Amino acid sequence: MEDPDAPLVARARRGDRWAFEQLVERHQHRLFTLAARTLGSVDEAGDAVQEAFIRAWLGLPRFRGGSLFSTWLYRITLNAAHDQRLKRRPEPLDETREPADPQDAFAVSELSTALQEALNELDEEYRVAVVLYDVLGCSYSEIAELTEVAEGTVKSRIFRGRSRLAELLGTTAAED
Repeated sequence: MEDPDAPLVARARRGDRWAFEQLVERHQHRLFTLAARTLGSVDEAGDAVQEAFIRAWLGLPRFRGGSLFSTWLYRITLNAAHDQRLKRRPEPLDETREPADPQDAFAVSELSTALQEALNELDEEYRVAVVLYDVLGCSYSEIAELTEVAEGTVKSRIFRGRSRLAELLGTTAAED
């Protein structure tokens, strides 16, 4: 699969800041959604995404293109979110307030506070799998690459995560 980011990545690897800024613009909203749904906090998500882009810029010389650039960014963001989670306990989402940045679609998302609270109750491995699959639309193979587990494990985590969410929300789990 050809990486649509390859031309910009090549330029950014040579130190072209404009090219990297274009990559940031292209991916920041999906990374923010991933971090916010993983952490359960808009503020912590912003910090995690900022840290992820710093790590990406510094790590760009080591990116070899063995996977899509977006997959590499997701992995970095998940690591930054994990580090952020270890720093402090997540605060409940306040989705009633106006987002600081109107482009923060997450803050005005149709996903309910109850769903986010239920996501926060999931073990991290299930929460990450469910968010990547159901919120961001990643394929099983992409999630397997990101989380470094087999596709069968990904499917199991999504199933178990959905089942637990359904239990927490008092609904029936959706079948794939």
